[in-house]
Amino acid sequence: MEEFTPQLTADGSFTFTSQEFGEDFHSHFGAKQESFLKFAEPTQLVVSAHKPVVRLLDVCYGLGYNTAAALETIWAVNPNCRVEVVGLELNPHVPQAAIAHNLFNNWADAHTEILTQIAFKQQVETELLNATLLIGDARVSIGQVKQLGFQADAIFLDPFSPPQCPQLWTVEFLQQVSLCLHPQGLLATYSCAAAVRSALLAAGLVIGSTPPVGRRAPGTVAAYQNTAALPPLSSMEAEHLLTRAAVPYRDPQLCDSAEVIVQRRQQEQETCSLEPTSRWRKRSKPHRWI
Repeated sequence: MEEFTPQLTADGSFTFTSQEFGEDFHSHFGAKQESFLKFAEPTQLVVSAHKPVVRLLDVCYGLGYNTAAALETIWAVNPNCRVEVVGLELNPHVPQAAIAHNLFNNWADAHTEILTQIAFKQQVETELLNATLLIGDARVSIGQVKQLGFQADAIFLDPFSPPQCPQLWTVEFLQQVSLCLHPQGLLATYSCAAAVRSALLAAGLVIGSTPPVGRRAPGTVAAYQNTAALPPLSSMEAEHLLTRAAVPYRDPQLCDSAEVIVQRRQQEQETCSLEPTSRWRKRSKPHRWI
């Protein structure tokens, strides 16, 4: 079983490193601030909190920070709001390790018991909360969410990076995720990769940019309707979607390995008519994050 050792980040909160994916769960600039600034704020939970019920879909629940940030944000605005959460997580030992290492000591005390129950029992039912953590491949779990008719006001899309975990950034998976988004809901992710953004567009969503948090690159927010909630892409970001970098990952049967998915995309990039991204970079000299 993979061991998880707390790593201190710049805002005083801790994260873990995944040996399996070779990446940290959060940036070293601040794990806690990421949850609020990349997920809770872009999905406008302070507005949704005025509703009697708010529904959240947390794709790649991880340590539980994003759900914790959501609950803190919502209940600070409306302590009587009922929240329904569905989390998808491959490895149950991750949230359990977060509890075992007391990583929520600098969070609101009221949420620690909730997060403990989610981590160890995968289910919490109180007067103001119904939370379920589905363990397993998210490509399978998302089908369960869809069958439930769950329509999320906010979706947090937080897998490891596309090169390391392409199976959760494909057109087909994001189509399934988008079917669980309420018509007025918002989806947020830390990624600004052209392949991710083109997959969201293929899923029928409209996309916008969110401010950079702890790095040069922005995040992405998506919705079914182009509202004021979606800050427009810069001209550079829009151009990037016209290059080979925007060829999305594909997984037709939602069961291929990461290697097969990456290879399929590379083959499509080599044969497509889009401008090579390297040529576009030289021509336009865009920001280094693109």
